[in-house]
Amino acid sequence: MASKKKERGAAEPTPQELVRYYREMLLIRRFEEKAGQLYGMGLINGFCHLYIGQEAVVVGMQAVAGPADSCITSYRDHGHMLVCGMDPKGVMAELTGRAGGYSRGKGGSMHMFSREKRFYGGHGIVGAQVPLGTGLGFAHKYSKDNGVAHVYCGDGAVNQGQVYEAFNMAALWKLPVVFVIENNKYAMGTSTVRHAAGQELFMRGAAYGIPGEPVNGMSVIAVRDAAARALEHARSGQGPYILEMNTYRYRGHSMSDPAKYRSKEEVTKMREQHDPIDQLKEKLLADQLIDEAGLKEIDREVKVIVTEAAEFSQSSPEPDPSELWTDVLIEA
Repeated sequence: MASKKKERGAAEPTPQELVRYYREMLLIRRFEEKAGQLYGMGLINGFCHLYIGQEAVVVGMQAVAGPADSCITSYRDHGHMLVCGMDPKGVMAELTGRAGGYSRGKGGSMHMFSREKRFYGGHGIVGAQVPLGTGLGFAHKYSKDNGVAHVYCGDGAVNQGQVYEAFNMAALWKLPVVFVIENNKYAMGTSTVRHAAGQELFMRGAAYGIPGEPVNGMSVIAVRDAAARALEHARSGQGPYILEMNTYRYRGHSMSDPAKYRSKEEVTKMREQHDPIDQLKEKLLADQLIDEAGLKEIDREVKVIVTEAAEFSQSSPEPDPSELWTDVLIEA
């Protein structure tokens, strides 16, 4: 059974915070659009999963994250990296397989990490990050650093057996973990109606006593408020919490996916009626928190950042062949 929502939540965001959320979502959007362009030009090889449409989820979560919190996710990970504070140049250079990338050009889109920013990777195996993230929660509890592990997965991953093993362990040990299910409705290409029995994914932890709630994942303010409740629950020693972010990806599962399992009209309707960036933009203008000139300046700044990242990703040298032997084993 789903838990009742707590009355407590995050304090109302300040005008400065709202503007920052807009900028962060816009940076993700423009970065991903550029990544898509570079992929089309053949400069990014392998898999490339874009976050376009889902920007409000990670921005809202990180808006109320604590200084010791950690983050781990799946292969749709570029947005998480950027909001965790990783350098766009290093992220883009990793996408193009260059030495200036976060994994020195050896990891690509799905395998980037930054211990400095407490980002413990995108992971290519569906659902594999969930038990790893539960381990991060154990580390937080063991070290008593007051941190919470933000563990992201998609709607397709919640049908994996290892996810429930992780739920069981997290509940038994009351680990400080927030499991964030980014339900973008189609997993790798199959509708939740066809692949998820019961549909209410936030209830998947009920058998283990893990509370959960559904969230409008297309609203950064709604995500922020739910994140505050969930993080407070986990940080106070009450154990894990599940947030089902009802969101939507505008592109296919990956750049190679034509997404023929849904109509163009459906995607257009979501863009026009629920886009997270447009919704916040309208609020900022309606509440007179910023004017059109201010929005254009943010857009200009973001484009400069993305352009510089793209240029760096092409000018950075390719890894030396000797890198094949580095970071394979480490001293205990």
